[in-house]
Amino acid sequence: MKKFFLKSSIVFLAFTFFIYTTVPTVLADAISGEQIVTLGEDLSQSQRETVLNEMGIENEEDVEIIYVTNEEEHNYLGDFIPAAQIGSNAISSARIELRDDNTGIAVTTNKITYITGSMYSNALATAGVSGAEIYVTAPFDVSGTGALTGIMKAYEATTGEKIDEEVKQAANEEMVVTAELAEDEDIDEDEAVDFMNKIKEKIEEESPQSAEELRDLIERLANELGIDLTDAQLDRLVELFDNLRNLNIDWGKVTDTIDATKNWISDFAESEEGQGVIRSVVNFFQSIWDWFLSVFSND
Repeated sequence: MKKFFLKSSIVFLAFTFFIYTTVPTVLADAISGEQIVTLGEDLSQSQRETVLNEMGIENEEDVEIIYVTNEEEHNYLGDFIPAAQIGSNAISSARIELRDDNTGIAVTTNKITYITGSMYSNALATAGVSGAEIYVTAPFDVSGTGALTGIMKAYEATTGEKIDEEVKQAANEEMVVTAELAEDEDIDEDEAVDFMNKIKEKIEEESPQSAEELRDLIERLANELGIDLTDAQLDRLVELFDNLRNLNIDWGKVTDTIDATKNWISDFAESEEGQGVIRSVVNFFQSIWDWFLSVFSND
């Protein structure tokens, strides 16, 4: 049994290395349109250069750069996660490239250990963002909780659209709540993201008018999906979506953006470039499997 876990761990680590070193680069090559970069204010000069080079930006004068402060991160996250988790330095950075509106939000990440691309996408959809391709990164492993603040700030600067401050805070709260759900050993990241999406869809369909109606909606949906929520998790979700319900969120646009994001990912997978990525993954696993057999065939 120990040998089995050792072999599985090696294959998993190899897969993780492939995803983190290959996929973000391939997606970045497909980006076109106006772009803006957000950098953590506390990056050192060498870290800043490393991040910009990774983003494919050779000349800083070719792109608008917006800086995000640690104070701003605490402002939007301080009510939802401990100050120690936010930290004392703004490090997370992002490149935002605009596409046509209503085409969804595609987010890839590198060196972001806590927040996934889908978590960013969903929170941004709630904030009214659509039509953007985003790459979030850092010079070393970070949680990534502060990146959303920079992305929304950059989106406002690029489009001229103002996102209400309460909506920004609520989007950050949604991101954190989703990540907390994914920490549950019985709920994986995809399940947490899908659950949050379906709550939004049900809110659009049923228009709950009170916290009690929201609680019933969330409990019913959790049961349908086979998700066993603790009382604390249920209370947290009710609090979040009751807050969102009172912020005049356009749930139709939110769900349209989520659907458009799924369609964009599906279209990419079916495209020639997407098929190239899939072939690369298949070939990678074939080489890993061949190596795996050669190393352990005599065990």
